[in-house]
Amino acid sequence: MDVPEAELLARAQSTLYPNYRPAPFVLVRGEGSRVWDASGRSYLDLAAGIAVNTLGHAHPEIARAVADQASRLVHVSNYFYNDVNVALATRLTARTGMARAFFCNSGTEALEACLKLVRRHFHARGEKDRFRVIAFEQSFHGRTLGALAATGQPSYREGFGPMGGVTHVPYGDLAAVERAMGADVAAVLAEPVQGEGGVRPAPEGFLAGLRSLTSSTGALLVLDEVQTGIGRTGRFLAAEHAGVQADVVALAKGLAGGVPIGAMLTTEALAGSLPPGTHGSTFGGNALASRAALAVLDVVERERLVEQAASLGGHLAGRLSALAEKHQRVVEQARGVGLLQALVLREGATDPRDMVTRLRDAGLLVTLAGSRALRFSPALTVSASELDEGVGIVDRVLGAL
Repeated sequence: MDVPEAELLARAQSTLYPNYRPAPFVLVRGEGSRVWDASGRSYLDLAAGIAVNTLGHAHPEIARAVADQASRLVHVSNYFYNDVNVALATRLTARTGMARAFFCNSGTEALEACLKLVRRHFHARGEKDRFRVIAFEQSFHGRTLGALAATGQPSYREGFGPMGGVTHVPYGDLAAVERAMGADVAAVLAEPVQGEGGVRPAPEGFLAGLRSLTSSTGALLVLDEVQTGIGRTGRFLAAEHAGVQADVVALAKGLAGGVPIGAMLTTEALAGSLPPGTHGSTFGGNALASRAALAVLDVVERERLVEQAASLGGHLAGRLSALAEKHQRVVEQARGVGLLQALVLREGATDPRDMVTRLRDAGLLVTLAGSRALRFSPALTVSASELDEGVGIVDRVLGAL
């Protein structure tokens, strides 16, 4: 498409629904951890589609897999099995220790499936009043009404009417969870690291405490690994850091390296909780997305990208901590796990959105998490030199303030 960027922007602003605030340029090409806009300017991308582009942009293995699968079989619906989806379910369950996989198209859909499953599970057991979910303040689980009800940020729920069945308590406060427990609680839903809440890792012992509490009360533990899964934190699932296995896990984002996919993984004990007719997805488990996910898993395993995320995550954390120390007037702290890191700006020190814009103008793409956290979620294929380049840009922009 050889169309001037100004014209593309004008078309976008007149035809796309204006519920986003995209940057005023149009991206047309990417390679690894770099992208180019329609005017030819390049940017170092340390956002990776908000932790989606696991292998970076235009990875040749994903490109070959998608092209080959498109020439074979793209979609047949869930009235039939397809070979690559069966292969993907086999790989994921073996890799995570879970037993069953349900596929959909996004993280929100995966969470919606989790919420339906935990309610339907107890309904089928005759415990029809056991439907309440305990979730956490500052959490984010998606934008459909069910997932939105579980999201612990009121600003996301404003204007969409009453939403019930969820109790929100402070993240990391195990005593608050205990106080909120009751015979009507079906599940506790948590992120091992709160991504949209500002890249807030779970405190030491918190996930293990949730596992113990839910096991003792008969409730289910649901972990939202949409942003943290597929090796981003230096383990395939972030809960592995705590030695915790959930009853239900939600995956999406990085699973297929940019091709839309979501997955709900469950234990065998929950295999009958959503019998035929209770839930489904027209495109879920399609062959194209499944093949892309298999390609991602192949590269992640062959190139040991989970281990690389751990080592490069430590490198990035150290560099960001040094920035926080150097620019104390503007930066409150650095925090994160693996290649999901953040610089938290001091409240009132600078406009966080303006800071993202300044970094973008300097050639660096990061995102804002929560109200004040500059989030770094690069591709797992990023190099140490690219991370250093990005940190250098942040250093210069902070210095200019």
